[in-house]
Amino acid sequence: MKRFQLAAKTRDGVGKKSSKSLRKEGLVPAVLYGGEKNIHLSIQEKDLRNLIYTPDIYLVELDIDGKVHECIIQELQFHPVSDNLLHIDFLEVFEEKPIVMEVPVVLDGFAVGVRAGGRLTLDMRKLRVRALYKDIPERLHIDVTKLELGKTLQVGDLSFDNIELLNSKNAVVAAVRSVRVSLSTASLSDDEEDDEEDGEGSSDESGDASAE
Repeated sequence: MKRFQLAAKTRDGVGKKSSKSLRKEGLVPAVLYGGEKNIHLSIQEKDLRNLIYTPDIYLVELDIDGKVHECIIQELQFHPVSDNLLHIDFLEVFEEKPIVMEVPVVLDGFAVGVRAGGRLTLDMRKLRVRALYKDIPERLHIDVTKLELGKTLQVGDLSFDNIELLNSKNAVVAAVRSVRVSLSTASLSDDEEDDEEDGEGSSDESGDASAE
């Protein structure tokens, strides 16, 4: 897992009023938990951009007033309208204590089902895992070379060294779907819509005739 260095300062005030005041100064309120006690923090918003707005995952080296804590992002809160970052939770990690986090998925290989004319789809872009942080990769690589046309790859079909997958075993991660079926379904839907429109027109005409 990549590392990201980040500076933070402890803060005394908590609550909505204090958080609002911090945001006006270009700071983001945060909290680090998982250690001996929760630590309330403030972080420069500009320092978070390369950490937050990326598909990559990081082990964060959080420097709090000169002391470094290793942690991961546990939760992000955004404003529902402006999409501005409102709050961030960090979870402190330790070498022998498993953590839970979502890891991006990458599909490797040229599926035999694609060679047969199908279309490969990625249904789950991230998988939820439990492992020691040192065993968690930047991405989970999945070989789809043997995936046949009309077949799916489910969570239960996957395994990774020293990693436990927490998603439902029946959840579909990837599939090779028939392009012809998709086109036929789309054509059928268009025909049905045309039939409905024709039906509405006939109904209106008969209604007018009755009125006359």
